[in-house]
Amino acid sequence: MSNLINWRMARLSLVPLLLLTACGEEPDDNILTRQGNMPATATTIEANAKVPQTLDLADPRDFEDARRGLIAAPEALQITGPEGDLIWDMPSYDFIEGEAPDTVNPSLWRQATLNNVHGLFEVAPRLYQLRGFDLSNMSIIEGDTGWILVDPLTTEETAAAAIAFAREHLGTKPISAVIFTHSHIDHFGGVLAVLGANSDTEIIAPKGFMEEATSENVLAGSTMSRRSMFMYGSQLEHSPRGHVDSGLGKSPAFGSPGIIEPTQIIDTTGQALTIDGVEFIFQNAAGSEAPAELTFYLPQFKAFCGAEVVSRNMHNVYTLRGAQVRDALKWSGYIDEAIHLFPDVEVYFASHHWPLWGNDAIVDFLKKQRDSYAYIHDQTLRLAAMGYTPREIADMVEMPESLRKSFPNRGYYGTVKHNAKAVYQRYFGWYDGNPANLDPLPPEQSAKHYVKIMGGANAILESAQDSFNDGEYRWVAELLNQLVFAEPDNARARALLAQTYDQLAYQAESGPWRDVYLTGALELRQGTPTEGIDLAHAKNLIEKTPLDQFFTLMAATLNGPKADGKHYTLNIEFTDMGETYVLELENSVLHHREGEADPGADATVRITHPLFIKMLIGDVGVKDILFSDDVSVEGGKLSLIQFFALLDTPDPMFNIVTP
Repeated sequence: MSNLINWRMARLSLVPLLLLTACGEEPDDNILTRQGNMPATATTIEANAKVPQTLDLADPRDFEDARRGLIAAPEALQITGPEGDLIWDMPSYDFIEGEAPDTVNPSLWRQATLNNVHGLFEVAPRLYQLRGFDLSNMSIIEGDTGWILVDPLTTEETAAAAIAFAREHLGTKPISAVIFTHSHIDHFGGVLAVLGANSDTEIIAPKGFMEEATSENVLAGSTMSRRSMFMYGSQLEHSPRGHVDSGLGKSPAFGSPGIIEPTQIIDTTGQALTIDGVEFIFQNAAGSEAPAELTFYLPQFKAFCGAEVVSRNMHNVYTLRGAQVRDALKWSGYIDEAIHLFPDVEVYFASHHWPLWGNDAIVDFLKKQRDSYAYIHDQTLRLAAMGYTPREIADMVEMPESLRKSFPNRGYYGTVKHNAKAVYQRYFGWYDGNPANLDPLPPEQSAKHYVKIMGGANAILESAQDSFNDGEYRWVAELLNQLVFAEPDNARARALLAQTYDQLAYQAESGPWRDVYLTGALELRQGTPTEGIDLAHAKNLIEKTPLDQFFTLMAATLNGPKADGKHYTLNIEFTDMGETYVLELENSVLHHREGEADPGADATVRITHPLFIKMLIGDVGVKDILFSDDVSVEGGKLSLIQFFALLDTPDPMFNIVTP
């Protein structure tokens, strides 16, 4: 999970929406209901009833481990922001108890039940965890003089609540150090709440942390933000027919993230540090689950922190929100390395989920995590070498029994299917070798041809309904997607496709897959949302992002056709930083460089960094900046306005399930 930043900072909203239902032959546009309105069909009930026949869902070990060491749990864990908005709401998941309803895969329900266990836990003497205050965990290691905090959650609001709860039950001690295990925002975003902006506390992080933490989503931020709404079900209600769990935890927290630059960098495996009297041995796991990541071992506790390199579910080699594909082979190799680096481990804890105790159990867990990523990697390449394509491989790869019956290897977050496609993509890219797929028509154009050749909308709907009644939901989704893209206003097609997505969601073992299907159904019924979370809450994080990243993003928003034949050279001088950037537009490409101002530039803008940030987050407009008394412009303001007019504003709410 990462912060989502985009040029001109479009404002998004993740407020749940009511669902306009469209069920039956003739949908009634006056009926409002909640999303996921359709009950489970007989096919879905039968499919979910088979799950307990293949998995020992009653195995108590995970439940015992998840509850072990509980010191205290808040009576009602609800966390609000400064304006009273709800940042975190554990009581909204109280419906998750007892047997799984027909509308939730029983295996996912089990994981959701485990992720509901929350509070302050003693993992080992002097080692504690706060779980269920956020998507991730905050760990506390008691040093000689204070607390060493590991991963201070996503937001200031959730981190403040967590640390206050710990102090209530453990007493108040100073923070002697903070460790960021990796560069995803749910592992550092709350640091300002536990340290304050001007703290001189030691902060340990992996090599490349600052660059990755501030820039991972800058270039693709707007697109990732929109897709994240599907992956995490942020528009969905929490209910047996809505969002139940993300697999990795309950859901992301949407509050105010921040960041502080590390003082100590881990760049070598085996690197040892003594922090407040506690010995740490680090493993540099760069390029595994995150571009910058570390794990560590505490010899005196015989405790291994797996960060997010290992977790109690199959992780994503490719994440559905969109990101660079991860290296499954390297990832597996890091886990194997950890097994041999720390052979006497007796306690495992991590950035998500609950701990594990006992050397035999931990080694078995690590080996199966290791082998899951390696198996998907190896089998994908084997099948690709036989000529199979990504879609075929995804349906062919099946984990061996020893791995698929292990709950930490189940696809609650990542899945075998989309991870196999990711391995294929890493090695071979988007093209599967079939000439028909080299230059296909865009979806809208091809959809119209398909609809015509299949006899029109009524014939397709009749066939789709028959297939729906037969429980062939994957095929119905493929068929009706064509019709919706050809005729986006066809209410019957949208209604039946939404009902199809409901059933695919109810059967999904993966939390993100469930949320993707249900969000697709919601938007088919309700339409695309229009508002959202104000990313100005991420101001501290944006301030720490290198300016170079924003100018690179600016180039990616340049409207090439509109810029054809245009040539501009601009100087941007940051008066409070002593830095100057030269922007040059030619050949419909925008270049930038840091250095001396160009004396022949069309215009020179002298601005402070804080004012520039205000422009980025949308507090002030470009024209307001250019005519402000706080900004000095030398040269033609008209040239500046013409230049900025060439930059497209990303659409933060672009259509996904409709054209």
